[in-house]
Amino acid sequence: MVDSNKISVSQKRKLLKRKRLQRKRLLLQIMRRQIKIVTLRISTIKVEKTITPKEGLAILIGTQVGAGVLGLPYAASQVGLIPAFGIMVAVMLLMLSTALIILKLSSEMRGAQMSTIAQKTLGKIGGWIMYLSIVLMSFGALLAYVAGMGSVFASLFGISDTIGALIFWVLASTVIYLGLEASGKTELIMSYVMLILFIGIAGMLLPHAKLENGLYVEIGGFLSMTGVAIFSLGCHTVIPDVYKGIGNYDKAKKVVIGAFLIPTIIYAIFMIVFLLVFGRDTPQIATQGLETIYGGVGNIVGNAIPLIAITTSYIGVGLAQQSNSREFLRLKKPVAWALTAVPPIMVYLLGVKNFADVLAFAGDTGDLLAFIILPILIMLTRKISK
Repeated sequence: MVDSNKISVSQKRKLLKRKRLQRKRLLLQIMRRQIKIVTLRISTIKVEKTITPKEGLAILIGTQVGAGVLGLPYAASQVGLIPAFGIMVAVMLLMLSTALIILKLSSEMRGAQMSTIAQKTLGKIGGWIMYLSIVLMSFGALLAYVAGMGSVFASLFGISDTIGALIFWVLASTVIYLGLEASGKTELIMSYVMLILFIGIAGMLLPHAKLENGLYVEIGGFLSMTGVAIFSLGCHTVIPDVYKGIGNYDKAKKVVIGAFLIPTIIYAIFMIVFLLVFGRDTPQIATQGLETIYGGVGNIVGNAIPLIAITTSYIGVGLAQQSNSREFLRLKKPVAWALTAVPPIMVYLLGVKNFADVLAFAGDTGDLLAFIILPILIMLTRKISK
């Protein structure tokens, strides 16, 4: 009896140990699941497709080289060649520094979008301010692009502005819905075509260039030139998507640096050539000036540039805003796409079709807040908190 009691007691002890181990294992599993949930909440968008660094570079450059470059020579004509070049370089360095801040923070938060970065650093109010500033910038930019492309389609194909805008909206918005891979390949091709067109236009205008046309200084246009430069170099919203697509911080950093240096060189050449040819008489949409020199051929080439430039910008901005809404508002892809693409075309159809005014509104509000002020504020807050 004693032996049997001993055995039963030992068995009971073993059972108790097993139960305790099972409870510990269960507790560890629950804790691990909670940790995974917390981690996943940093970025709710899964990267289902990868892109190459070249495609990432094309997306960022395509986002920058858009409507801004068409208005840059006109803005430069308001200040003169040397001041315009200095402002553009200074803005580029400032924008590059804030872009690297966004890349660093996004990589630390597993590819989080800008609104999520702001929310985790500045709280809910900061997150909403970032989100709304990006929404304002994106909406204004997309509306301006639709309006601009309506005019381009009308000039090239002899159709009404409204029909041209609708055709463009359907094609470009479909590319946005298809996702990052389709956008990367599309913009890779378009970026190369656009670079060739820029070189061709520079070659067409160089014989008519005169140095004295650009050697003057006007103080009144400094603010306007700065605003257009900020808009022209804004691609921050696309950086988290490009980082997630590439999947490597060091490679993405090189891509971001290249994405600011290359457009700045393009802008400088484009701006200098137009200013040396047209001077203070540079048209608001720079490429329209080609028609005054080359007639029908100039009209075709002058509209081909905005056709490519605005399309790439529309795709890049729309893609970033779609991802931003999916993450920040926890929306499904079709809803986020509709929230991004439908309002601009609806407002356009209601009669808001002034390309320049809408573009200026977007640059003077959302771009300055989202691309410069908030990233610097986030960086300072993190340093103080540490």
